[in-house]
Amino acid sequence: MVTRTEATFFPPIPEAQRWLKGVDFPADRPLINLSQAAPADPPPAPMRAAMAEMLEDPASHLYGPVLGLPALRKALAADWARQYGGRVEAAQVGITAGCNQAFAATIAATCGEGDEVILPVPWYFNHKMWLDMSGLRAVPLTCGPGLVPDPEAARALITPRTRAIVLVTPNNPCGVEYPADVLDGFFDLCAETGIRLIVDETYRDFDSRSRAPHSLLMRDGWDQVLVQLYSFSKAYRLTGHRVGAVIGQPELLHQIEKFQDTVAICAPSLGQRAALWGLENLGQWKAEQREEILDRRAAIEEHFAPLAAKGWRLLGCGAYFAYIEHPFAEGSATLAPRLVREAGVLILPATMFTPEGDPSGDRQFRVAFANTDRAGIAAFTRRLAQVDGPLAAPGGAA
Repeated sequence: MVTRTEATFFPPIPEAQRWLKGVDFPADRPLINLSQAAPADPPPAPMRAAMAEMLEDPASHLYGPVLGLPALRKALAADWARQYGGRVEAAQVGITAGCNQAFAATIAATCGEGDEVILPVPWYFNHKMWLDMSGLRAVPLTCGPGLVPDPEAARALITPRTRAIVLVTPNNPCGVEYPADVLDGFFDLCAETGIRLIVDETYRDFDSRSRAPHSLLMRDGWDQVLVQLYSFSKAYRLTGHRVGAVIGQPELLHQIEKFQDTVAICAPSLGQRAALWGLENLGQWKAEQREEILDRRAAIEEHFAPLAAKGWRLLGCGAYFAYIEHPFAEGSATLAPRLVREAGVLILPATMFTPEGDPSGDRQFRVAFANTDRAGIAAFTRRLAQVDGPLAAPGGAA
């Protein structure tokens, strides 16, 4: 018998790391690794100093409340309400061991064996992996040319077994920021059909829009439909401390409490205290980090011209990611290891973000540009522009 976990595809990041084995990168041409969307730097020095003091508090080493520290739940509720202009209570916030666990817990509390969840394509690979391991059916929702999903296209996919639609905005892997009216359309569709709208906003702190990205929290009874997921990992560089959040209906959180208690008991206590300190003290620093990421996004757009001249296309760009299309006859899954060897560049093929057999997977790549600087971005585009090979037939690109 093959278990669900055995039948689930291998995580893409470790798989991509294997391509580096046996490859030497000269000192004057080091590897440009744009494969993983995680801050490379530690938390800022003031936060590290505060965390050092927290280590002396015995409570930092103990189990905490299953749904998170009350002070952190209250602070995140206030921050969410301030940013979105709606009403959010601490009882509508649960703290999890990272945003991936927030997704897993929400799905576990929402779906039963054989149920269906609609995922826009390209999808975030860990979302698809968890659905596969849970005995659920991921229903692909193909996005249009702008990589934005259409609520009416989703309507056609809803069946009696559909339990949720999952959106990620700003999107991973595409970087696209979904317009507010699109989110309104999905909310209305989910409210009408009695399913949940799960919106993963891990990268909301790097959204280019100065206003709130949507007004869903201003809807009456929003928590009957909407579940928002969040991560402290990117905003405060707390990746190793595993702190995420679910914002939704208190009754849903009560069910999530079962999952959390069984899997992790609670999110790491030190990480939660650091996240609370960040909410209370790092507003200006976080704003500066956002500006830096937005400048790197601008650098991708500014330096893309040499690639465009060689037939590459920039399909999406925002938050941590660019989504690009290559011009070669070779599929992206075989081209990606060649880029490591010939260009010293590591990026992920879109086959890791699309259903098996989807032709777009062979044409496209995800670029996680947030961990490099303008000079690194310029070098990345120059190196890709130097790659040669047989070109795809006209009209063969997705």
